[in-house]
Order: sequence, then structure tokens, then C-alpha cells
Amino acid sequence: MRLDFDRPPADPVPVMQAWLEEAISRKDVPNPNAMTLCTVRPDGAPAARIVLLKDLSHEGAVFFTNRASAKGRELAGCPRAALVLHWDHLGRQVRIEGSVSQTSDAVSDAYFASRHPVSRLGARASEQSRPCSNRAQLMAALEAARAQCEDPDDPPRPAHWGGYCVALDAVELWQEGEHRLHDRLRYEHTPKGWAVQRLFP
Repeated sequence: MRLDFDRPPADPVPVMQAWLEEAISRKDVPNPNAMTLCTVRPDGAPAARIVLLKDLSHEGAVFFTNRASAKGRELAGCPRAALVLHWDHLGRQVRIEGSVSQTSDAVSDAYFASRHPVSRLGARASEQSRPCSNRAQLMAALEAARAQCEDPDDPPRPAHWGGYCVALDAVELWQEGEHRLHDRLRYEHTPKGWAVQRLFP
């Protein structure tokens, strides 16, 4: 789906969804739902890492993580975030900026139940972002988590693990052009709907 940036669509969400679906369908695009998540530390310093996009709609962009991790603590202190999806093979990029809220327990439970049992045990065992002496300590924590579960093949979601939804307060669509003459559109969500502006590359 190649856009006419001089005649931008009124709503960027279907474009983002189409771009994501195309990236997922391509065998030459590794980790098509990988995205950079940028949060803010208490001292104002930015922090970035890669997470996986699990849902994208008008409600926002959803990912899941340990809420006691560094990013979880940062989002608790400053519930705003920036996201970047970059598909190099397709010459496309999406940027999202917005306020952040936690997903419901039902949404978090449903996604957690879809994961492999060992991944679910790992989520229960890992003290994410905290010091770990060696791999043996990690594996011992995994075995302890297994022993604590009534059914190790169906571990329940721990209370500290769940989803976040980044609202689509602002969205940027980027398309690669020859000689670095790229195309960019910035959308900002207003009470009257989307306001769109073309940007210089």
C-alpha cells in the first residue's frame, strides 16, 4: 500500500494496520511487530528498548510486559510513551506518541493464556530488569515457579504482569524516497478528529 502523500487519507489507522499486515505477510521482514518503546526515567532521561506490538486499533498500540520492570516503573511515574515500528525491507516507518494506560485483567489474562507454558513460567520467575548473578540463578527461579504452580502446563498470570495501551495522540507515517527525499505525514488527534500535516524529510 503506497500512499499519495499529497492526498493523505483522513484516518491513519487503516494505513498503519495495512502496513503491519503486509510486513507480517512478507517472509523477508524479520520480527514485523517489533517496535522501539521509549519511556522517561525519574531524572528525565529517556530509556528505549524493543517490545512486541500485539494489537493496533483506534484505541491504541498494545504490548505486554512485567509491570515491575524498569519500563513498568517508568510508565507508572510518567504514563506517556513513544513507539517506532521500522520495516527496512519495505522502506516504511510508523511513529506513535501518546498517553499510556494499563489493559484490563481480562485482556492481560487472554494474551497470557495464549503464550507457551514455559514463557508463562518465565514471566512468573523473572525479576525483570533486576540483577541476576548467572544463568543458573535464572533457571533455578524458573524451576521454583514451576514447583509453585498447581498445573505447570497452565501457569496463571502473575499480578505484576500485564498489558499497556499507548493512545494514538500523534502518529507519523514515513515512506522511503530516493536520495533521502522521503515522504512524511504527521497526524495529531484533536477533539474534532485527525489533523494532518506533511513534513519535510
